[in-house]
Amino acid sequence: MIAIIDYGLGNVQAFKDVYNRLNIPVLIAKSTKDLIGATKLILPGVGSFDHAILKLDESGMRKNIENLVLDKKIPILGICVGMQMLAGSSEEGKLRGLGWIDATVRRFNSNDEIILPHMGWNSVNPKCCSKLFKNMEENIRFYFLHEYYFDAYKESDIEATANYEGEYACSIRRGNIFGVQFHPEKSHHFGMQLLKNFAEI
Repeated sequence: MIAIIDYGLGNVQAFKDVYNRLNIPVLIAKSTKDLIGATKLILPGVGSFDHAILKLDESGMRKNIENLVLDKKIPILGICVGMQMLAGSSEEGKLRGLGWIDATVRRFNSNDEIILPHMGWNSVNPKCCSKLFKNMEENIRFYFLHEYYFDAYKESDIEATANYEGEYACSIRRGNIFGVQFHPEKSHHFGMQLLKNFAEI
């Protein structure tokens, strides 16, 4: 059972709708009891880094999620700010992130050519043999909406890259921990395939 973590941020219903169309069992987890029996976790997120961390803490689910991910090795997919929360810190805020991936979240440099936020469709370049991006044709595109990007310290943690003011990590993976900066729930058949792939990992 896939559990979509509902801590007050992110369009959890959109993810549930995608999995319902795929006939994949899914539930929305609003408390620790809802996490019992989960075999996959999705951590959505929108808004600011500090606000997201505070909302996750306030939900009362953080310790249980950490136990499932770090001890029981349940796969988790962080999306947008949910991916950024996997880092140790962000230039956007002062609070510590989850720290599961060695990274800092940094702001794009805005200028006449680089308009923020980075909004719209962009090409994504996955690494060879990525399980998250399997069964996708060439010229993969996803929908983005963000001003901050994930600066991963280790090349081995980068699952895919995109280009906006230069190349950056738009998807990361370390073991059972996955993240995507874009919005698969808004990315039509590309997003549906990615969410299906995650369910099958």
